[in-house]
Amino acid sequence: MFVIAPVAAASDAPVEAEPARRPRRLRPQALVPYLYLVPAVVFLMVWTYSPLVQTFSLSMFDWNLLPTSRKTFVGAGNYTQVLQLPELHTAIANTVLYIAAFLVFSLVLPILIAILSRQVTGRVRTVYQALIFVPFLITPVATSAVWRWLFAEQGVVATVLASFGVHMPNVFRDADLAIWAVIVIVGWQMLGFGVLVVAAGFAGISPEYGQAASLDGAGAAMILRRITLPLLSPTIVFLALMTILLAAQWTYPIIDLLTQGGPANSTTNIYYLLYQFGFQNFDVGISAAAGVVFFLGFGIIALVFLELQERLSFYDN
Repeated sequence: MFVIAPVAAASDAPVEAEPARRPRRLRPQALVPYLYLVPAVVFLMVWTYSPLVQTFSLSMFDWNLLPTSRKTFVGAGNYTQVLQLPELHTAIANTVLYIAAFLVFSLVLPILIAILSRQVTGRVRTVYQALIFVPFLITPVATSAVWRWLFAEQGVVATVLASFGVHMPNVFRDADLAIWAVIVIVGWQMLGFGVLVVAAGFAGISPEYGQAASLDGAGAAMILRRITLPLLSPTIVFLALMTILLAAQWTYPIIDLLTQGGPANSTTNIYYLLYQFGFQNFDVGISAAAGVVFFLGFGIIALVFLELQERLSFYDN
């Protein structure tokens, strides 16, 4: 038996219209957070992106840097010319050698020193790390003066080597030794910065992981390889990226003060080459084109590192 229920006359009931949405008013208070960013954005545009746009523009012209001289549009001719220069190939090869050598000073040695310094307790550890960090605070001019005296033909290093029957020539005039002298000097300065960053990374690792692994029978080497180094990986990736991007820049003042890129371009790097093109040869177009090439190259390296950062880093979540 079926019962037919009466259907409510819903369709006949009047439907109330939805109230019209009022347009949202932009309150002045909502703009306050963006106003804090305005000074930083303005300075970023003036000091970073404006020179970058000007560099791209100058790379298309032939100009000798004199305000009264005329700029001649050459298009991509500067890029074709700069890529064929042998000086550029030498500078790139030296820059790669600098980066590879500085990775030892900024990664390998700081990790070893930081591990050894963990055996020292109390304030002595702070004093020990501070003594290693001090060279990073010394100006390049003072550093160059001290190391020029040490590496002189009658200097301390030559005297010590002479006592062992080894004759040391003037390293800054030797095409085979000059680049290694620059690497030692800049690496000596970078070592303190690397030790400080690695020590900060170690401080963020909880010792409970190592203690728990030790209770399970893990040795010191296994704890270092399986626990400490993986947790230190964000710091290692950061130092590697900083070394690749800034090694040429850190080397520039020492090269300018001690070797001026010589002898025979054996110590020049990409930053010093840009200076030579622009302010010694007064070829602004070539200098700007080389700068754009290096900017794109290092930009690609930075993007690759940022993309791989999540894969190479292990976080304690």
